[in-house]
Amino acid sequence: MAHSLIQRRREAERARVEAYELSLRHVSQRTRPPPDFETAIYEAKRGFEADIVRDAEAWKPRMKTRDAARLRLAAARYLFARYPVAEHLEQIWIDGAGLGADEIRLRKRWYIAAAGGGSLYAAGAADWLSRKEVHAFLNPLGKVGFEAAIWQAIARSYAGDPGIVLRIARTRITQTPRAEHGFWREVVRFFCAHPTTVEEMDDLYDYLAACYRRNRKFSLKGRSLVSLGRQMREWHRDLDAIARIEAARRRAEAARNRARGLAAEPVDEAWRGAAIADWSWTNSSKDRSKREEYVVVQLRTAADLVAETRGMRHCVATYATKCIAGQASIWSLRRRASGSVQRLLTIELDPRSRAVQVRGFANRPPLAEESKILERWAQARGIMLL
Repeated sequence: MAHSLIQRRREAERARVEAYELSLRHVSQRTRPPPDFETAIYEAKRGFEADIVRDAEAWKPRMKTRDAARLRLAAARYLFARYPVAEHLEQIWIDGAGLGADEIRLRKRWYIAAAGGGSLYAAGAADWLSRKEVHAFLNPLGKVGFEAAIWQAIARSYAGDPGIVLRIARTRITQTPRAEHGFWREVVRFFCAHPTTVEEMDDLYDYLAACYRRNRKFSLKGRSLVSLGRQMREWHRDLDAIARIEAARRRAEAARNRARGLAAEPVDEAWRGAAIADWSWTNSSKDRSKREEYVVVQLRTAADLVAETRGMRHCVATYATKCIAGQASIWSLRRRASGSVQRLLTIELDPRSRAVQVRGFANRPPLAEESKILERWAQARGIMLL
């Protein structure tokens, strides 16, 4: 009887196992779709059909990746490339975010010319670069982006010191519009003849850009780093004076509005700004008196920018036009402790959420501890630190 009961239990257990295995065989695993080679070929050749050097229908790559960008680059190499080219020329097939249609077409045209063994100079580079500079552009020093490669090539035509060249390629000069290329070429030539740090070149960038906007005939001939530095400091003092006058004007306008019963309308209206939330972080010290809160807030009004300019002794107030136009957003890293607030850093983000400029008091670079806080914020909000 006991043996029979044990046997029945074992048979029941085997039946359950067999039923479970049978159910597993009926479950079909979803298969991943194959790489979309057809779309990659279509996107790569669109608009450049006349430049194709191989039959698109014959492309049979042995690729397992499903990443559309990598497939598009592979398709471009197959369709147009006879020779390998530098990475900064290939990047346009991977990511063209933030670039206009004309710029995307120009960069693809340059890639096709270089990779196909043609003349990049004849393909349009002659508008900005000499033949010697085109060679330097195709063979950059180190890993650089497209614009940095252009300005590195220009600097190499004026300076034989690679250190000077690499520093210039790291400055904000690489962000200048093509329409102002002639003026900034003169600036690069000046910095090659008067070498200085990346930080000082970036500090002078704002002043020189303002001079050029005000006077298109502005020139650096006969100037020195010392004289430019003195003029830049005077310019900053002028900005402070203008800010004080503008603040007084706003106060007077607000008083008049109150007298007329229009106090409900705010004098300073905030612009839209970046769609990124403010951020805060508190250290985990057990002693409450030693706890510090770090906050990063977006500056959305002229008053905020002027206050940041005053508190940090730099020219961020001049970025109001860029902020209103949506071309930049300005952020302030601050520390709150013992009831007081201390400004630490001012950050400029571009429309692609990249931190293109970070400055402390009087335009100093970030300190090591501040950089750690900045990295926490960047990770939390998806910011790219350059």
